[in-house]
Amino acid sequence: MDHLAAAEEQIASQKLKQKLNEVNVAAQIHLAPIQDHVNFTLQKEYFKCAYECFDRTRKQEEITSCVESCSIPLSNAQHKFDNEMAKFQERLNRSLMVCQDKYDAAKLQRKSSAMNDMVSCADLTIQDSIKILPHLAGNLKASFSIYD
Repeated sequence: MDHLAAAEEQIASQKLKQKLNEVNVAAQIHLAPIQDHVNFTLQKEYFKCAYECFDRTRKQEEITSCVESCSIPLSNAQHKFDNEMAKFQERLNRSLMVCQDKYDAAKLQRKSSAMNDMVSCADLTIQDSIKILPHLAGNLKASFSIYD
């Protein structure tokens, strides 16, 4: 690989990192209220519920069962959030792989625009992912009964 190609690849890599950072920032902005709900509201409810389970008149098995029952809403919410985020990440990764495959094919054909085409493809993919975030957040808020 010549110096020009290496420099071009390094610039493209920096651009891609910057674009991926945009997705992370957008995800934090849109999903922070949901994480806050799960981490604070639902955990607070869990601890209050679990606290009420500890009663000297109850047997240990009853206390354990009660605490486990208290954890279900928190566990379900965290599972749903994690699952939705994993699907979002998987879609993004698949789309970026398509860009990488196009780049590899263009490189084999020795197209001079290969790197720029890949950066453009990745940029479009990332912008599409950012556009999905408000809808994803809205669906999760509705699912968790979070009203702004």
